[in-house]
Amino acid sequence: MSRAFVKEDDDAGDELPERPVSPHPNLVTPEGLAAIEAEIARLGEALSDARRRDDALAIAALGRDLRYFQRRRASAELMAPPVDRNTVQFGATVTILRDDGRRQTYRIVGEDEADPKHGTISHVAPLAIALLGRQVGDEITVAGHDAEIVAIA
Repeated sequence: MSRAFVKEDDDAGDELPERPVSPHPNLVTPEGLAAIEAEIARLGEALSDARRRDDALAIAALGRDLRYFQRRRASAELMAPPVDRNTVQFGATVTILRDDGRRQTYRIVGEDEADPKHGTISHVAPLAIALLGRQVGDEITVAGHDAEIVAIA
């Protein structure tokens, strides 16, 4: 049997592609920066443990994630909490009333800290882009649906 197409290096499959880094400015809230730093510490400890166990797959995955968060920490632009509550800004909490009657509240945060199910959206999300710079009473349209800004905190 020919060995021309047989994988010789059993470790070749352990390499993982790098996590893509967003091209957008890496704006972060104080909580977001703290979360990045905590994740770097957690991943560093987990990577040390994986090396002690000689777990090649875990080393590859944890190393990739650690590099990602180190890059995000290096590029982080810490944003002070908004002082002006009259205009939607990064870090603001905004309540909207959608055209279907739903009332929703979101805080505009950095990409790595965004979790819409828990009330945070990235500053580069279409909804956040539509909200930024607006005031209470302003109407926006996102994905073909209208909404009114009813509160900014």
